[in-house]
Amino acid sequence: MSQAQSLALEAPDAAAVGVDERALMRKAAMRMLPLLFICYIANYLDRVNVSFAALTMNRDLGFSATVYGLGAGVFFIAYLLGEVPSNLIMQRVGARLWIARIMITWGIISGLMATVSGETSFYILRFLLGFAEAGFFPGILLYLTWWFPAAYRARIISMFMAAAPFAVVIGSPISGFVLRMDGIAGLHGWQWLFILEAVPSVVLGVFVLVYLIDRPDQARWLKPAERTWLAERLAFERQEREKVVKWSIWQAMSHPLMLALTLAYTGAAITNYGLSLWTPQIVNAFGSLSTVEVGFIAALPYLCATVGMILWNRHSDKTRERRWHVACAALLTAVGFAGCTVLAAPTLIVGSLCVAAIGSFSLVSSFWTLPAAFLSGTAAAVGFAMINAVGSGIGGFAGPYVIGLLRDRTGSFSMALLPIAIAPVITALIVLGVTRRPMTSQ
Repeated sequence: MSQAQSLALEAPDAAAVGVDERALMRKAAMRMLPLLFICYIANYLDRVNVSFAALTMNRDLGFSATVYGLGAGVFFIAYLLGEVPSNLIMQRVGARLWIARIMITWGIISGLMATVSGETSFYILRFLLGFAEAGFFPGILLYLTWWFPAAYRARIISMFMAAAPFAVVIGSPISGFVLRMDGIAGLHGWQWLFILEAVPSVVLGVFVLVYLIDRPDQARWLKPAERTWLAERLAFERQEREKVVKWSIWQAMSHPLMLALTLAYTGAAITNYGLSLWTPQIVNAFGSLSTVEVGFIAALPYLCATVGMILWNRHSDKTRERRWHVACAALLTAVGFAGCTVLAAPTLIVGSLCVAAIGSFSLVSSFWTLPAAFLSGTAAAVGFAMINAVGSGIGGFAGPYVIGLLRDRTGSFSMALLPIAIAPVITALIVLGVTRRPMTSQ
């Protein structure tokens, strides 16, 4: 009989075996989250630095807004193709080897973005970059479920995901300065941007290979009692989920609830990547701003989002409520984008972008507590990957491309952002519809 099969029907009592549960969770978080946080910063920068490169690259290469939007979005088509296989491989070989592989390959391809010379090479390299990165984000989400019980999951995920807006907070001003390196060693500023921001990914990938631990029972930095209790607690929660329903791989890909959540996440991805890949150009459209000024102004919404999403998810964990936290974050996102479509003053537009960013990043971070409530094992690996692959693939392609297309057709960002304001409303309605019974136990 396996360790998991021999567990009692009650949750393991940490105090009974001399384990301080909160201290253990802090220890695990402090050991892993700093590295994962920095890795996600590198990941997000390599994914969205094209939005800053476009400030001068589009002019140098003659790209229209439509061409840029298509190239920015084609990245996510590759995501759609690669994420489910990637998570299945990680489930088999472990997080340490697979996350390291992902980071090293995406870093190399991100640096090769400096060789873009026209539309075709732009599309090809963005596609390859997406395929190389496929599996990183859902892989980390899966990895966190191997370490943290459900009661801690929203705040842990939000602390990890805070790296995304924080990456833009620090990356926006830096990108603005790097773009001024135009002409050094015969390279354009946007070429230096791709090269310099690719190096950390490769270095971090090597470090992950040395530092990361796959499972709690392998962690020598935990006391034996801590390792045993944490493994038993996570196994107990997995058993409890599987008592209700044990999902197969096919169910994780085809069940109506999973399909509904995938559609809901598509709306979230449309807003998140529409925001991330176009904010610098929305700010640049104010006129008479240097690339450095654009960088600092574009960082403001993400500074607000970094703080907002952490507080949002702490409240979700404190109340043990998921459904309304996800839906209200979606509606807040819609309000922010709607403000961008009707307001004209630059200060008010930046304020609306701040509201949209808080809502958008709170939405994508709190959302992941929903599938985590009923998926486990290989089904979790497939389910997380499928939701992120399809949602990010379709939403990440549609958001940037539709904005670019409408920007070219109308000459204005106001009408271009209108569909982005509608998408999160649909997300909220889906979430409230398919999770009628509030998820208060996770």
